[in-house]
Amino acid sequence: MDYIDLRSDTVTKPTPEMREVMAEAEVGDDVYMDDPTVNQLQEKAAEMLGKEDSLFVPSGTMGNLIALMVHCQRGDEVILGNKSHIYLNEAGGMSALGGIQPHPVSNQKDGTLALDDIRASIQSEDVHHTITKLICLENTQNVCGGVPLTVEYTNQVGEIAKENNLSFHIDGARIFNAATALNVDVKDLVKPADSVMFCLSKGLVSPIGSMLVGTEKFINRARHLRKMLGGGMRQVGVVASAGLISLEKMTKRLSQDHARAKKLYAGLKQVSGLVLEAEPKSNMVFFDIHPNVKLTDNQIIDEVRKYGVIIDWASSRRFRLVTHYWVDDDGVEKTIEAFKKVLK
Repeated sequence: MDYIDLRSDTVTKPTPEMREVMAEAEVGDDVYMDDPTVNQLQEKAAEMLGKEDSLFVPSGTMGNLIALMVHCQRGDEVILGNKSHIYLNEAGGMSALGGIQPHPVSNQKDGTLALDDIRASIQSEDVHHTITKLICLENTQNVCGGVPLTVEYTNQVGEIAKENNLSFHIDGARIFNAATALNVDVKDLVKPADSVMFCLSKGLVSPIGSMLVGTEKFINRARHLRKMLGGGMRQVGVVASAGLISLEKMTKRLSQDHARAKKLYAGLKQVSGLVLEAEPKSNMVFFDIHPNVKLTDNQIIDEVRKYGVIIDWASSRRFRLVTHYWVDDDGVEKTIEAFKKVLK
């Protein structure tokens, strides 16, 4: 059976074109900065985001951790969302490995951090306090529904950072989804940020890797920390070649994933037993299970799988379905029908 896998856009497998270029990629030792394909990918990423330089890293988690460790010394503090991926889902790396203290601020329903909350969280110059050094945003904001943060809002946060001599990092794992949803140039969406991480291996379909972008000085330090954390890779042009296709082609088709998410939302809204959240703004559909449904979360997962659909829960009685390159219109229809049969 060919399964429709909606657990995440991380499940995407490389396209046939990616597999071809991976087999033929020109490679070198990237720790020596001798891999021409990696160098080309890094130049392309920096140019697309309007930054001076970029670095290819094995994962988004490592990219975010490196960024935090560049911007902060041990004992410093970072302001970030209480529903952010860095805070919830990166294994506490900032504190365990970086010695950095998180200062979580409540995410609003639209994924933002209230500007007054950010200002109130900046520590005063007092020997009893940690020193605030960094503000982090996540765009799109996953837990809040895959919502994009606007250019205007991002600029406002950038102004707060600038006024208080703080650095500003964007966890842009799905920043191209955000730019697509808002119909803006990704450069404008990240302009005030000192650093940005974005993933190649989610909606952009690459098998491995993320990019960290910033100033040349920032990337020089980031390269040192990448090596320290075990992320220095050798003939990695084999996978960087797929990343070039991600940037050149996959960024241009994300609107298809967003349209299918809306179609999936509309269909699931008609299914008894599902309580749909807000209409998706990117490629994620969130819904709760109605209290009248007696099936457990895991039973729902098991039953839907019998119809060729793989899903996962986001939290207790809450599910997230994510559209991507390998989910076509037929897959959307099959998913809707599977839920109708399971929850009839």
